[in-house]
Amino acid sequence: MKFKRLTFFLIFIQSSIYSQYKIAGVVVSKDNQPIHKVQIYNETGGLLAQTDVLGKFSFSTDKKEVPLIFYAEEYRLKNVFIQLKNYENLNVILEIFSQNLSEIQIKARKERVFELKRLQDVEGTSIFAGKKTEVILVNQSTANLATNNARQIFNQIAGLNIYQNDDAGLQLNIGGRGLDPNRTANFNTRQNGYDISADVLGYPESYYTPASESLEEIQVIRGAASLQYGTQFGGLVNFVTKKPTKEQEIVFRNTAGSFGLFTNFTSLSDTQGNWSYYTFVNYKKGEGFRPNSNFESKNAFLHLEYQLNEKSKLSLELTGLDYLAQQAGGLTDAMFNENPYQSNRKRNWFQVKWFLYNLKWEHKFSDKTNFSFNFFGLDASRDALGFRTNRVNQADPGSERDLIKGTFKNFGFESRLLSSYTIFDKKATFLIGSKFYKANNTNMQGPGSNGSAADFEMRLDEYPNYPRQSNSKFPNLNLSLFGENIFYINEKLSITPGFRVEYINTKRDEIIKDIVTDAAGNVINDNLRDEEESNERNFILLGIGTSYKFNNSLEFYGNISQNYRSVTFSDISTANPAFEISQDITDENGFTIDAGFRGNFKNYFSYDANVFGVFYNDRINIYTRADGKAERDNIGDARILGIESLIDFNVKKILNMNSNYVFNYFINLSFITSEYTKSEKSGVVGNEVEFIPNVNIKTGIRFGYKNFLSSLQYSYLSSQFSDATNAKGGSLSGVTGEIPSYGILDFSTSYKYKFAKLEAGVNNVLDNSYFTRRATGYPGPGIIPSAPRNYYIGLELKF
Repeated sequence: MKFKRLTFFLIFIQSSIYSQYKIAGVVVSKDNQPIHKVQIYNETGGLLAQTDVLGKFSFSTDKKEVPLIFYAEEYRLKNVFIQLKNYENLNVILEIFSQNLSEIQIKARKERVFELKRLQDVEGTSIFAGKKTEVILVNQSTANLATNNARQIFNQIAGLNIYQNDDAGLQLNIGGRGLDPNRTANFNTRQNGYDISADVLGYPESYYTPASESLEEIQVIRGAASLQYGTQFGGLVNFVTKKPTKEQEIVFRNTAGSFGLFTNFTSLSDTQGNWSYYTFVNYKKGEGFRPNSNFESKNAFLHLEYQLNEKSKLSLELTGLDYLAQQAGGLTDAMFNENPYQSNRKRNWFQVKWFLYNLKWEHKFSDKTNFSFNFFGLDASRDALGFRTNRVNQADPGSERDLIKGTFKNFGFESRLLSSYTIFDKKATFLIGSKFYKANNTNMQGPGSNGSAADFEMRLDEYPNYPRQSNSKFPNLNLSLFGENIFYINEKLSITPGFRVEYINTKRDEIIKDIVTDAAGNVINDNLRDEEESNERNFILLGIGTSYKFNNSLEFYGNISQNYRSVTFSDISTANPAFEISQDITDENGFTIDAGFRGNFKNYFSYDANVFGVFYNDRINIYTRADGKAERDNIGDARILGIESLIDFNVKKILNMNSNYVFNYFINLSFITSEYTKSEKSGVVGNEVEFIPNVNIKTGIRFGYKNFLSSLQYSYLSSQFSDATNAKGGSLSGVTGEIPSYGILDFSTSYKYKFAKLEAGVNNVLDNSYFTRRATGYPGPGIIPSAPRNYYIGLELKF
């Protein structure tokens, strides 16, 4: 509380500092039309201001002479030199720019003080006005990119809860505000604007995570993101890859680390005439920090672009991923306390094969109207093999293993039209879009081999009496229409209402055989059934956002939006020894509300603070029944309230250090309270909601001198529950129970010399033993430990 008071006091005091010279004006085109989003920099690349929708700008300075650089997409760079007096009616005219970017433009755009930025009201064919938006500038990060270290990469995204059980970054597991982090299933996960998860409706889990070394930025939009990007409670995570370079560029990155870790990242980029491309391959292998944790991953990506003319371009993207990982299995609480890095599973394996494709057409009908069309698809499979039982301390008997084979074949298209217009002499922006999505997924469960190798062949002929056998088909169809409109009431205030109309039809066609045998292996009961189910629904989601830009340093924002989550086939189908599934499970719904303020005070500090509420109806999760068994069902209605804040101090500027230094200090705070307000389950009302640490803190320092850069980061999360009954003691399966609080310290550093860059770091410096996850299925069930202290060193060569 003292820190918050001090922060607000500093903001108030520094906002009151008197500036001697005021510079204000308007930026227009040659035909005298105002230009929105013109960025105004000083001579060192520091952002001073940005024009509003009327082309107006203003800022104050204590300098008598100010060289200014005016920059906007598709316009020529403009240099203006101001000196000695106030300029309150400056008129700047920009000309259309059709040549390649100059070096000074590149400098002005890339030299950023902070690792995080916010999205503008309108970008491309998307509207972000009034929403909580956070953009991670990956190139600015000192995180361990070779292993996609989410704890470091997402360190300035407030309130995220992250599963940390993968020391290679093969999968991303993030959640927030009470949402299960498992495979980021509660966010709409995209790469360059198109879906990359297994099945947006039926199985929205992300087995593929783009290589962080290939990324330019990661966009995180929460709150009202459901209107443009789907119905989910979490919002959007969009991975934006690097763009093709103007001249040929080759990057080699090799990283070695603890537990046999080796990674290679090689990228190639160029532009020749109207053609341009960016491509990479990424290879990873390691032994893992526990026994029986070997892995090998191969990932390739191609972006090919053709500029049809000044107004239109086509791009094609292909992504392939193939990885195989041995899984050490889960632990009970007693096993974890005895030795957190032990394993009694030697025959458990997991395999993913992923192929994504996307064809995008972008067209500019006029200076005011943009159009985009995305055709995307996925052809993928996921295989899980091993011995799993709800008594995870039981030794593997060496018999036939449980095998689950899933395939995901889906495709769709999304079109967007965005246009600016005037209404009652006020500027407005309108977006209309539609999406078609069709999926045909399958799932098989039955006996695998009794060997120890990664053999993913079904062995029904050898083991006809295997207890659980199923062959399932899950065809899904989704049609949606969405729209938003920014109404600018005046220069500072905007209101953005929106809607999303959904048609969802999920089907289930399953042949299931449950076989019960006696101790001698004789069949007592052979229950064969053919089950079909169709769930068709139509609904509309509404939302509204507002933004008030008080000045260049302060913006107030708020939004409210309805949310919806359909039952997935993982909710209702695959047999799991750790819990049972209710026959009455249904969809979830609710709404999210955000209100906050954000800004950048003259590059002294950047800040974002907000309060939020998530109101969840018919929330699905696991609870422990009176008979001690775990069951997955609609638990009840929940209320989640919280405060999220981030402040990043530019200490270099505060201390007036010279330009050779980089010195930042950030603190990221989240405080959340939650409660089940209604439930038909006994012992649930009044309990805390699972997956919510009440306190979530990440803080750190980034310091550099010339080509040397280093960072030190500390993360702390308080304890959280894994089921709705708030069970504290661990169960036999390790699936339910408390996740204790933990604190982790990370250090990383780099040194750049001409075309070479050396990186090194230590994760979990204090070597704490902790876990963040109680898995209900693979890679468990049970407690999945997080990595102990580990090291890495890497070399990058860029030509």
